[in-house]
Amino acid sequence: MEQAFRDVHGFGIDEYQNDTNKIVEVEQRRERDYQKGQLAAAKIERLVHRD
Repeated sequence: MEQAFRDVHGFGIDEYQNDTNKIVEVEQRRERDYQKGQLAAAKIERLVHRD
């Protein structure tokens, strides 16, 4: 899990837990990714249900 976290974010979990700026950075990235996913899902939903 440590290596996957490091691969995705560029730093380890220990660094993440001890640096509030990195916590904010990761959480903002997660929120952007979540919003992109929601938009993509909504677009697909509209395409599936259009007349």
